[in-house]
Amino acid sequence: MIRSRRADYSESTKQALVDSAIDLFTRNGYAATSLDAIVKRSRVTKGALYHHFSGKQALFEAAFNQVEQKAMERLTAAVHGDGEPWDRAMDGVQEYIRVCLESSYQRLVIREAPVVMGIERWREAEEQFSFGIVKHVVELLIDAGEIGDVPVEVTARMMFASLAAGAMIIADAGDPKKASADVFTALIHMIEGIRRKG
Repeated sequence: MIRSRRADYSESTKQALVDSAIDLFTRNGYAATSLDAIVKRSRVTKGALYHHFSGKQALFEAAFNQVEQKAMERLTAAVHGDGEPWDRAMDGVQEYIRVCLESSYQRLVIREAPVVMGIERWREAEEQFSFGIVKHVVELLIDAGEIGDVPVEVTARMMFASLAAGAMIIADAGDPKKASADVFTALIHMIEGIRRKG
């Protein structure tokens, strides 16, 4: 089916609003960013904004979803790449640390989303985006004999919680690069702790 020019324009307008929201929310935070500033940066009318979004929170959630989606695409590529399962899992941890160093991920996903979306909705969204990939990695390592026959769901949830805690440590750190190195070291030691020896 051929998309109409109008549908293309509508989609590009929506994308411009989301891109502007990501930029302004990242730089200024949710509370200090007005819808007027977003429409001005997007070069669209306020009517166009309300055509696509019910308000500021709905626009924030679209921005959050886009940042999360891009992060998950990177993590999926890392753990589905070439190499042995253990190396791919380690690549996934390294990529996650890189994601946590990005200002848009820190600001929107880690700092702002729990407040703007509410803690329960944020947790649900985080689980929807991230938990599946963590569970996949645990299953991958069990199937490869790298870790013992641990309870998959519980192990994945504990790893997921550790990754989330690491993200918070990095986002709150005065020196995020140093914090990311410390978080990476701690995560690797924890995962190595359940690796089969020999």
